[in-house]
Amino acid sequence: MSKLRIKHTFRLPPDLSAQLADYAARKRVTQALVVETALSSFLSGDSSEHLEAVLSRRLDRLSRQADRLAWHVELSNETLALFVRFWLVNNPPLPDTALAAAQAMGKDRWERFIETLNRRMEFGPRLKNEISEDVAGAGGKRQ
Repeated sequence: MSKLRIKHTFRLPPDLSAQLADYAARKRVTQALVVETALSSFLSGDSSEHLEAVLSRRLDRLSRQADRLAWHVELSNETLALFVRFWLVNNPPLPDTALAAAQAMGKDRWERFIETLNRRMEFGPRLKNEISEDVAGAGGKRQ
């Protein structure tokens, strides 16, 4: 059973016609279907409300993602700041005689750190998960 179709003939500017042909080819649909869908969307009374609702949901989701990202950046900054402060307080400067050995050991420790970081980034566990587990394990209280 086919729908009754009424033929319409109209002219388009060359650039719009090329865009229509390109879009239909990329989507692998007929140009008539593209025009029909566009007209239907354009002429429907609720299209602006629908678009606004879709955009609103998308903006809400992006806002939540940005909030989570900001929290993770703040967590990273605080973690690094605490580590640097702890390291500076607990590591006195080395005498010149021990400097070369400390640099060699530091290079080795740095390479192991990078390997561990790479492994954690690839396979986990992630710090955010460990923190969540630690907080949950502590009954939600700070220690």
